[in-house]
Amino acid sequence: AESSVDKPEVIVKSQAMQHTMDMIARVAKTDATVLFSGETGVGKDVAAHMLHSLSDRSHSPYIQLNCAAIPGPLLESELFGYVSGAFTGAKRGGKMGLFEVAQGGTLLLDEIGELPLELQAKILRVLQNKEVFKVGSSKAKALDVRIIAATNRDLKRMVGENQFRADLYFRLCVMNIVVPPLRERKEEIPYLISHFLKVFNNKYGRSVALDERALSLLVQNEWVGNVRELKNLVERLVIMGDSVITPEHLPLEYQWSTVKLSTSSSLRQA
Repeated sequence: AESSVDKPEVIVKSQAMQHTMDMIARVAKTDATVLFSGETGVGKDVAAHMLHSLSDRSHSPYIQLNCAAIPGPLLESELFGYVSGAFTGAKRGGKMGLFEVAQGGTLLLDEIGELPLELQAKILRVLQNKEVFKVGSSKAKALDVRIIAATNRDLKRMVGENQFRADLYFRLCVMNIVVPPLRERKEEIPYLISHFLKVFNNKYGRSVALDERALSLLVQNEWVGNVRELKNLVERLVIMGDSVITPEHLPLEYQWSTVKLSTSSSLRQA
């Protein structure tokens, strides 16, 4: 779990992303539950953090939990906390759960599609009743937390396959905000590259830059891994590259991104 009150870095240079940001700004001032969806690596967590920073809860805790990173049996005690003696190995005095840690603020349940069905039912009760029970306790604690969620999975399909509770899906999906993939906002790629170059040059004490040909290749790439893939590549280039990155310095899979084969091309022409 992560907690931060810093304003997240969001680059908006495309119509697709502007539409997403307009929706975030509109819903931020309410306490509506929001589900962020989109491909892996598009920046759903950044968008969720922006929602918090624009809300009236912005000076209260922002807690982010990756539901896929913690095994199911441990996830419940992580979220709800537990009382002393709740189970073997429980700390004396118990432990506060993330719902309580986020009191007054916002809790992001990232990768919510990975939640076990049993825990989905308990999350639904929290959303409905605005209260939590620690593991091993029969005493409820009133909760004032905005819960938002993010997923790269098709929750609606999972509902149809009985892998996700329909009642929780509809409770979460009061507002569904889709973060578009990078290939639908390519005009942002040069700005993202510039931003990440600045971040990693500063981090590693380098002064690496990209020439226009290398930049052009990267803009035309499909970016299956989206912003996360782009960020990882720039970090790699800053660590390993010379002062100016040319196409020859790019990994092979990025050097070929501009090759377009027509159906009439022979193998020799290609």
